[in-house]
Formats: sequence, structure tokens, C-alpha cells
Amino acid sequence: MSGPVLATRQDGILTLTLNRPERRNALDTASYLALAQALRAAQDDLDVGAVVLAGAGGHFTAGNDLRDFQAERPAGDSPALHFLRALLDCDAPVLAAVEGHAIGIGVTLLQHCDFVYAGQDATLRMPFLALGLCPEGGSSQALARIAGARRAAEWLLLGDAFGAEAARQAGLVSDVTAAGQALARAQATAARLAAQPRQALRVSKALMRGPQRPALHATLDREAEQFRQRLASAEAQAAFARFFAPKAG
Repeated sequence: MSGPVLATRQDGILTLTLNRPERRNALDTASYLALAQALRAAQDDLDVGAVVLAGAGGHFTAGNDLRDFQAERPAGDSPALHFLRALLDCDAPVLAAVEGHAIGIGVTLLQHCDFVYAGQDATLRMPFLALGLCPEGGSSQALARIAGARRAAEWLLLGDAFGAEAARQAGLVSDVTAAGQALARAQATAARLAAQPRQALRVSKALMRGPQRPALHATLDREAEQFRQRLASAEAQAAFARFFAPKAG
């Protein structure tokens, strides 16, 4: 099997595996569009009882592929925003299995999942400011609601890395597993969800998530406008140049 996202389906569970292990599953345009398409299809298919997001090769995702940030960005929703909106609007329960590194949007997307399981040695980080950028994925508003204002400031403004247990204590992660067992735990919970009456399951999630959705979409719009401006800034371009500069030795 090949492609940036592998989709497998069994017993009502759709598993979407980020499949660029050579780049720690960094998300490029093709990855985002494949994820968005799969989530939109799952939204329309009542046979899907749960969606599981995972990463190949021992890592969840290194975040956005920085090479895409060097290209000119057209007006309108970026591929990343297409994905985030599809995730936000999905009434099928979405679970994430986090191992290894989860960076940038690999962390902010977790805010919109219903269950998140992380291996005990997972490392999470949102280094937006270090790249001359700003928060995305709704994190400028949603993260404080989930983790508290002080922790959100620490993670977004300082960009500090944090582990699975800190994420659990803050409410970003549902539970911590032994290393390498996050996917098995997510699949077990997904099986329990898929065994529920499907329409009742979706109605219940829509009732729980629906009131937040308009405000989150508006937050995505505000963040996207600032993010677009930051990408073109001298600060961001200098940060990208440093990142791609040949390493000594």
C-alpha cells in the first residue's frame, strides 16, 4: 500500500494512518486533502462507527511540511484548513493514537478528537512562535478551554515541549499507554463506540460538539488570516532559511 494516508476499514472502524515515515509523517498538501476527503466521506457514511488517526513508523506527525510554507499561498482555505474543518464537523467519533513526536498541527488537531491516547514516551510541541508564525488549528481559543490559560500560554507562547503525562493532566490526552500501545488502546475504544447504535452515537456527538463549532470555525478564519500574513513576514522567512540551511559537518 502507498500514498500519504493509508485508509483501512474493519468492523465499522475507519483507520487513517499518516504514511510518510521518512519525514516523520510531516503533512503536505496531498496528506491534508486525503484526510479531508476521508473525513467528509465518513461523515456521510453511517456504516462508519469511529475514525482512528495514527502515524506510521513510530511517530504521529512532525506537523506541517515546512517546504510547503515556502510556496506562495493562494487566497481561501489552505489544504490544512480543509482538513481541520472536516475534522471539526465530523459527527463520527474521532480517536487519535499518538506515539513518538507530535508537532504543530499534530498537537492542535487533538483538540478536535473525542479520545486521544498517547504512548508514555510521546513528545508534543507547538513551536509556532519560533518559526515566526502564530497559533493555528483553533488553539488560540480552544487550548485554554481544555488545558487552562496558564498551560496554554506555556505551550503556545514559549513553545515548550511536553510529555504524554503532562498532556493527560491538562486534559489534552484521554489516557497514557505503554510505549507502542496507543493504537491498540484507540482501536479498543473505537470498537466499543462502533458497537453503539450508529445514529444515536452521531446525534449525541453533534449535541456535545455542535454548540462550539461556529465559534471554532470563526477562530480558524481569524487564525488563518494572521497565519497567512506571518508566512510572508521577514521573521518567518528567516526562520525557514535557518531550518533549511545546510548543516555543518
